[in-house]
Amino acid sequence: MFGLRQRLEAWRGRPSQPSDPSQTNAQPAAAPPTAMRQAEALMRRLEWTVIRRLDGQLQGDYRTLFRGAGLMLADLREYQAHDDVRHIDWNVTARMQTPYVREHQEDREMAAWFLIDLSRSVAFGSGDTSKRMLAAEVVGVLARMLTRRGNRVGAMVYTGEHTHAEFHIPARSGRRHMLHLLQTVMQAQAKQPTPETHLQNLLNDAQNLIRRRSTIFVVSDFFSQPGWDRGLSQLARRHEVVALRLCDPLERQLPDVGLVLMEDAETGEQLLVDTHDAAFRERFAQAANQREADLRAALVRAGVDGLELHTDQALDEALMRFTQLRKRRSQVAAGATAAMAVGA
Repeated sequence: MFGLRQRLEAWRGRPSQPSDPSQTNAQPAAAPPTAMRQAEALMRRLEWTVIRRLDGQLQGDYRTLFRGAGLMLADLREYQAHDDVRHIDWNVTARMQTPYVREHQEDREMAAWFLIDLSRSVAFGSGDTSKRMLAAEVVGVLARMLTRRGNRVGAMVYTGEHTHAEFHIPARSGRRHMLHLLQTVMQAQAKQPTPETHLQNLLNDAQNLIRRRSTIFVVSDFFSQPGWDRGLSQLARRHEVVALRLCDPLERQLPDVGLVLMEDAETGEQLLVDTHDAAFRERFAQAANQREADLRAALVRAGVDGLELHTDQALDEALMRFTQLRKRRSQVAAGATAAMAVGA
């Protein structure tokens, strides 16, 4: 009887009990056929509308967007004046009686993890696309681009109903695994209002479970209780972390539409406000701008790249801007390294 109850609850898309971070192999049961068809339909749309455009525009910049986790020996050559002495191969140097250095090539194989915040505030959207749908789209695009090159992707999904991530999908490769990950993101949601979101719990779970160095994408609107910046900074010490922030234009500026009943997506609390009041709209905009500044400062302190994804903007354009930013940073870093070598 208990086993039947577990299977029924898994089929409905909710865990039979609060997630335990020590049970790293726990996965949701196989999705109903309709859920998998929805994931396939979304992926086909993304492949035609986003991924094809990115393929034509990224070309060699793929190496800038996704980095490997290791290095492979590519060649040996004689030491030159600007070379780093740490790269000298002393065994070859002793045999040849001439200093030789190792040249390495980046290992492109990598593991990527998506830490996905699907708390109730992510369900908001003022237009045709909600932040929740935007999260599914960006996860689908990045997972598809990674898995088709042989890389492994995994995910941890947090809805805010429990103290830990509700779903943990191990890092694997293949289209079927990618579709399973995508349909989990599309199905997972909080069933009832939650008092508050603790993004820190999701980051702590990731720090405990992801041991091998990986690329980690934190997908969230970052409407959370304070303290998540410490967890993000600790995660960035071991992994390459990218913050994918979900934004909606109505969260930054209110239109003048008269009396509006506003509801807190997290708690369900409602408040009647008069948007005709210019002073109120100004205070709202100032609070939003201050939150923007605090969030960006927290990402800088953590050493994490951030990408803002807006519900009213094209996803491929946002990813292209992010790629160009990382490319410029790589060029600046390479130039600084070369200048230090010449100066030495």
